[in-house]
Formats: sequence, C-alpha cells, structure tokens
Amino acid sequence: MPEQTRLPAPWGTRVDRTTPIAFSFDGTALSGLRGDTVASAMLAHGRWVLSRSFKYHRPRGPLTMCGQDSNTLVQIGSEPNVRADRRVLSEGLKVTAQNTSHSAELDRGSLLDRLGRFLPVGFYYRTFFGPTRNSWLKLWEPVIRKSAGLGVVDTMQGHGHYRKKNLQCDVLVVGAGLAGCAAARVAADAGAGVIVVDAEPETGGALTYGRGQEGRLAATRAALDHPSIRVLTGATCNGWYADNFLPVIQGDMLYRVRAGQIVVASGTQEQPLVFRNNDLPGIVTSAATQRLMRLYAVKPGARAVVFAGTPHGIDAAHDLLDAGVELAALLLPAGNDGLADRAAPLAARGVRVIRAARIVAGQGTRGNHRLRALEIEMPEGRESLACDVAAIDAGATPGYQLPLHAGAKLSFDDARQAFTLSGYPEAMHLAGGVAGVFTPDAVRLSGARAGAAAARALGHEASMPDALEDPEAALHRTYPVPAPDKAGRDFVDLDEDLQVKDIVNAVADGYSELELVKRYSTVGMGPSQGRHSALQTARIVAGETGRSVGQIGVTTARPPFGPEKLGVLAGPSRTPERLTALDAAHRAESAKMTPVGAWWRPLYYGAGDMQETIAREVRSVREDVAMLDVSTLGKLAVRGPDAAAFLDRIYTMAHAKQPVGRVRYCLMLNEMGSVVDDGVAYRRADDDFYVTATTGAVDRVFSDMSWWKTQWRMEVDIQNVTAAFSGINVTGPRAREVLQRLEGDVALDQESFGFLEGREGVIAGCPVRVMRIGFTGELSYELHTPSSYAPALWEALRAAGVAPYGLEASRVLRLEKGHIIIGQDTDALSTPDELDMDWALSKKKPYYLGKPAVEYRRSKGMNRKLCRFETPLALFGEIGESCLVMKDGKAVGHVTSVLPSGTVESLIGLAYAAPEDVVAGGEITIRGRSGRLVSVSLAGHAFYDPENTRQDG
Repeated sequence: MPEQTRLPAPWGTRVDRTTPIAFSFDGTALSGLRGDTVASAMLAHGRWVLSRSFKYHRPRGPLTMCGQDSNTLVQIGSEPNVRADRRVLSEGLKVTAQNTSHSAELDRGSLLDRLGRFLPVGFYYRTFFGPTRNSWLKLWEPVIRKSAGLGVVDTMQGHGHYRKKNLQCDVLVVGAGLAGCAAARVAADAGAGVIVVDAEPETGGALTYGRGQEGRLAATRAALDHPSIRVLTGATCNGWYADNFLPVIQGDMLYRVRAGQIVVASGTQEQPLVFRNNDLPGIVTSAATQRLMRLYAVKPGARAVVFAGTPHGIDAAHDLLDAGVELAALLLPAGNDGLADRAAPLAARGVRVIRAARIVAGQGTRGNHRLRALEIEMPEGRESLACDVAAIDAGATPGYQLPLHAGAKLSFDDARQAFTLSGYPEAMHLAGGVAGVFTPDAVRLSGARAGAAAARALGHEASMPDALEDPEAALHRTYPVPAPDKAGRDFVDLDEDLQVKDIVNAVADGYSELELVKRYSTVGMGPSQGRHSALQTARIVAGETGRSVGQIGVTTARPPFGPEKLGVLAGPSRTPERLTALDAAHRAESAKMTPVGAWWRPLYYGAGDMQETIAREVRSVREDVAMLDVSTLGKLAVRGPDAAAFLDRIYTMAHAKQPVGRVRYCLMLNEMGSVVDDGVAYRRADDDFYVTATTGAVDRVFSDMSWWKTQWRMEVDIQNVTAAFSGINVTGPRAREVLQRLEGDVALDQESFGFLEGREGVIAGCPVRVMRIGFTGELSYELHTPSSYAPALWEALRAAGVAPYGLEASRVLRLEKGHIIIGQDTDALSTPDELDMDWALSKKKPYYLGKPAVEYRRSKGMNRKLCRFETPLALFGEIGESCLVMKDGKAVGHVTSVLPSGTVESLIGLAYAAPEDVVAGGEITIRGRSGRLVSVSLAGHAFYDPENTRQDG
C-alpha cells in the first residue's frame, strides 16, 4: 500500500490520526484517517488523478476541495457522481473513476484529446441536422450515445432510506461563516427563532482553514450557542421558491423550510485562471491548498508556485512555507501594487516575488497526470518554473445563486470588477459573507446588521454588539482571460471541456448573446453550473463583441444550487400503513387482510375457498345480518355560521335547507365539472354537519375545503376527524332486530328512524352517531363511535350474532345495486351526466363548484356513458376490468367493474359505452381477454331490488 504524506499536528483539524480507515480506488488498496474525504485520502497518497474529463478524457484532479467543481466526481459502489472532496471516508469504501475505459490512470479514451480539432463547438448540431440519416450520422450516433453521461446506474439497486421533514423559522441564515453566525446571534437575541444552514461539516466557514483565525473561529462558534438557534451542518440550501420556501438537503434528509426572513451569507466561489493546460492535476485554488493542510494534514506537494490576486493568496503562501513546501515564486498580477507590501514578509523568508506576472501555460508529466512546471510571463520576459502545485488566487465571485432564485437581478461593475444585486425580495438580507455583493446603495451589510434587519422586519427590537461586527473585508477581484490560444488547451469550462476558442467560435457562428452562447456551446451546463465559467465566458463574449461585461451580464442561476438525489425528492420508500381500531378483532377472526391505500382492511374472513367465502358473506347480508368495518371512510366536522352555505357551494345537492337530523348524499366536482368524490352529510345542528368522504379522497377533500373556505372567506371551521371515529355498518333484514336487542337509547323502529336520517345516543354502552344509509341495498344502520369504543361495540355485535363480512363481499353487494365507486368507475374526466347522476345535481342552486363546467360540457354532448351489463357466469375470467367496449370495430369504452353475483346468478358489471347504446334491455359488445367479441345485455339502474323495497326492512 502506498505511504501517506501527512503533516504533523496541529495541522489536520478534521482528521483523527489514531483511526486508520481502509478503502480502495480503482481496485488499489489505500488507507486514510477518520475525518478524511475520499479526495483528501487520495491526495495523501500522492494520487492526484481522480477522474477523466467529459469530452477529451483528460486527467483531472481536485480544484477547490469544497465540492464546487466536477473534477472529483467518482463512482462509489452503485452510486454515481459522488463528489470525492465531500464524501467522508468510511471503512471498506470501494471507489472507482468515472468516464474511463479502464481506470483513472490508464484511459484509452484519452485518444480523443488528440482529435479535438475534429470536435469543434456545435459539433453535435452541425453533424445531426440534415435532410437524411447519412453515413456520418450512423457512424457517430452510437459512439456519442455510448459516451453520454457519467457513472453507472444500478437499476437493481433497492430504494434507500430517505426522509422528509417540515421546518419553520423566523430567520433562515444561509452560511455559517463569520457573517452568518453574527447574523444568527443578533436575530436570536432579538427574539427570533433561527435556523443556520451550511454545506460544510462544521461551522466557521473560511475561518476553519484561514491563517491565524483560531481566536475568531472560537468566538464565531460561540455566537451560535443560543437556545433559539438551530444549526444544520453538511446541509445545502438548494433553492429559494415562492413564499419563502427553501429546500435544505442534509444527506438523505430533505428539510422543507418556511422562513419569515432570509439572511444570505453564502460566501464566495473562487475563480480559476485561464491559460494553456490550466486543467492539469496539481493546479488548484489557493484555498484548496489551505483546506488540504489545515483540515486534513495533507502536504499538497514538494514545490509550489502561488498566484496571489488578493491577500488570501499571500496567506496561502505563508501556510505552504510553514508546511515545508518549497515556494518557487509568488506571482503578483499587474495592476495590484497594493499587494506588494503584504508580500514583503514572504520576500524576507526567501521567497522570490515576481510582480506584473502572468501565467502562460502549464506543463505536465508524462500522460499529464501531474503538473511539473508553469510557464510565466513577466516584464523581463518568459520563464519556466518547476513545480508540482500551482495555488491560484484569482479572486472570487459571490454566492449569488439563491438571491437570483428569488428574483434578484445581478449586474457587474466593470470599474470595480465586482457584482451588484438589485430587486431582491424584502425578506432577504445580504450579509458580509457574500463578498463582492453590494446593496443598491453600494453599502454591504455586515452580518450583525443583516441579522438585525431580519429581526426588525419581524417586529423584534434588535441591537448590534460591537463584538459581532464584521471586520473590513477586501474586495474580491477577478482577472481577464488571455488572448485565445488556437493551439493550446486553455479551458474556460472544465465540466464540458470548453476552451477559449470554443466560445470565440460560438460568437463567430452568430451567437453573440450570452444565453445563446450557453445553449450552443453548453458552457455552464455541467455539474458546476457555471460557478467557474460564467464570468470568464462573459468576458470572452464581451471582448469578441466590443462590449463590456456589465453590458453582457452573466447567465441567470436557476435551482437547484447543488445535486439532488432522486431518492431525496421521492422521499421515504416505506409505504405508510394505517390500522383501524378493529384491526386486532379482524385478525382474530382469521381475516385475509389487504392494503387499500394506506389502510389495512379485511378482504374476507376464514381460510376456505375465497369465492365460496365471499358468496357466503354476501348471503349473510341478503338473508340475515352482517357487519362491515367502515372506519376508513373519511370523516369531516364542518361547523360554523356558514357551514350549510359552504356545503351548498362545495357539493352539488342542496344542503342549506337540509333539515336537522337528516342525511343527504354528497357529490363533489372539481372546477372542470369532473366527479372527484362522494359521501353523505348528516346535519346534527343548524351550524354543525358530520360529512363522510371516500377512503382515498378524504385528504384531498379536506385540502380543497380548506382552500375554498379561505377563498370564499366564509365563517366555517373544518376538521378532519377520520381517525377519531370508527364506523361499523350493520346491514341485512335482521339488522333492526339485532340492534334493538342491545341496550341503548336510540329508537330504531321505522316510524322513529327513517331512511336517510341520523340519530345520536348510546348502543351497548358506546356513544354512537347512527345513520340510515345503505350501500348494500338492505336495511342498514351505520354506527360511528369514538375509536376507543370501537372494539367494545364490535364485540357486543358479535355476541349478538352479527357476523363480519369483508371488502370483496361489499364490492359484490354494491355492484348488485349498481352503485359506483369513485376512482374505480370514474376517471379524471367523468361527469355526472356520463355516470347517469343528473339526479344528484341541484336544479335550483345558482352555483356549486363545477356547475359552469358541467353545463358547458353538457352543451358539447357526450362521447361515452356508464352502463350496467350482465352476462352468463361462465364468462367470468373472459370478461374482466379494462376489457374494451367495441362498436363498429372501434373501441368506444371499457369495463370498469365486473364480478360474479350468486344473488342474480349472472356475471354483472359496469362499463363505458357509446351513449346511444345505453338503453335498458339493449346490448353492447365487449372484447374479451382472449380477443373474442361477446355481446352482453344491459340492465337498468340496479341488478337487485331495483324498486328499493328492501332498504326499510
């Protein structure tokens, strides 16, 4: 195993030297330390090539060491596109390079690097657009398709454990650096509830690796020690959407955050320099060298060149010297003479300081696996400096992405070489951590002021302790790209292997606007989303078109800010399960349980033949008495002065004048006039309704009711009490007789308690709401009781001789009566007219939800209508659900429900057919499962007891 190069303590604040961890890369056994990332452990072994570039398969190594570039994307097991400088090392990790034909070190695809002249910008467009599929296309299409994409997806991989959670806060602070922590503390001291989000595994931001920042880091972290502050590290705020909704991803957890105010202290994104071969492994940002040394105790190399465009580069040079890295030179760019004084201590340490220097090219080792020298240009001429590390501090762009998601406008000040923001939401406050970003009056807010502003916006009195004021920060500058080098490899976008000449050629091809250049060349469309290429591209386009960067602008950032796993978006893989209060009783009776939505319900009872058992349960309802657990029905309490008027608008039937004590059928439509749910409404008092909804639709009904209540501004309170009440439907010719034998105070005789009426009282010692409704067509009493009483009521009914029946028998019973099931016999387009439910539409009400659409769609006529058909039992299995209804050789509908009925001794079902064919006594043609065409007879509105003589007992 190759030896590691580690710096002694106190270097390496994130690693535990006492705990080695074994892993492998491309099959080679390696080791790291606890706290290492995959990338830092690789670099500790001197392994700089982690990946191959997308287009030319050039060797690539880490650039930023903070997850802001695509050079570190690797495959770990079945997971592709893992950022190696973010993924913490774990025991036995198997890491492989992506986009290679063999390994990161040996990739036959690197041959493409020599064919670059044949793959110009826009190659795909110019190759594939043509009148015919020519031989050129036939040759290249398979090659390009095979090359597309990074990593390997394991289609057999099981779903991971993903979670979602809702969070609310007064103030969300994005960024846990000095400015963000100051903002959080001031807001919390003022009384606000604060959440702080940072992508790093620890708080402190740049202070964690900055030179001489130990004291300030401790004070910054101490600011977060407040009961009103919650800190989420290793978490990325991935977007800013309407109404201050911000998704925050932490590992496999998605936090859906709603914030009153947002403080953006998102720091900066370091910019690379553009020169020939600027993608060689070993060419990194200056902060990347500091992260490697201070966080992971990794010595970046033996000899380095530092390009210092800001004081940060000079700090990195000092750190490299302290770590034992020889400095070949410190390069200071032209036009920044103020840095010379800061560089004097380095000169005193024997470092060669070269002013007005420019990097011309990088030179690589054999195979370009590592940097070996930099060619520089200075006033005295050109020179080659041997080095294996180039630490580049070319300034930085601000973390402007989130403000742009929220609608802010980004501009560039060419005179100051800085960005400005305008038009951002009132809820946003910019903290000093967003370096280079200024408020419209050109005054950047400190973190403390941003926190105070956010707190005051929420009505809190906020003060700003001097100790939390941000120190003066240097304005970050960036540096113009050199003139295009037609012969070299000067990369603007490392993700897409785009060079200066590619952007120049895109402009020459007629794409002079930045957004068009982006789409034509794909610049900024890779995993890094333009973090390192947007500004450089704008400069090239500006130079080629004779405009300024301010006139060109940069492309608008869109969410997401970082990568999102599909599993995180999908959420938990486990299916939520709900059990009724009677679940134990069902299982004790050997019920065959089945999931219906989230609920487990009894399909039938007993271990015998299923069809025989179902037939027996149906007979017990038709000939005796039985009971069904209907606890899964949705139950809504609708109360208030406007309750009746509200239901009048929500449902199609009249409820405003519904008498107290009466039960009325409810049909609910959406705004396009389609049926979405049905149930019943029991009026308990003038201002109190007990409304049922279908099992699968109650959540939607409750949501829609809540929405419309707000829109209509009605005085009505709506509660979803589905879980609070259990329901038992006691049905059959002997239903009244059995219930009357139980002790209670509810009068159950026909004269006292008629059909479609409701009563309240006590039965068998249990408080009940009883409704006379009948899905089965028999005498029925639906008993609703608080769920805690349900087992006792069930047991009392069993003791009285009432047998249970299951869901399958219930489906047969309802089908014999011709009743529909919403969601099975309807779809998103089903109208009441198509369902022959005109009787459920009030003719007197001026309005109900969906009425205008119903009337409009009625004027256009129908293409289908639901009908009831029957045919001999022998066709059971040949005719099934979804079989097509045919007419004149064309499909005009389909079967929605079909079951054998022992009661009517036929196979019965529901189907959509041509409206003109839906006539009782007529026939329609169904294409069976074997392809056979079968003529079936049509019935009226019910197969069993069409006169409804049995529902009163």
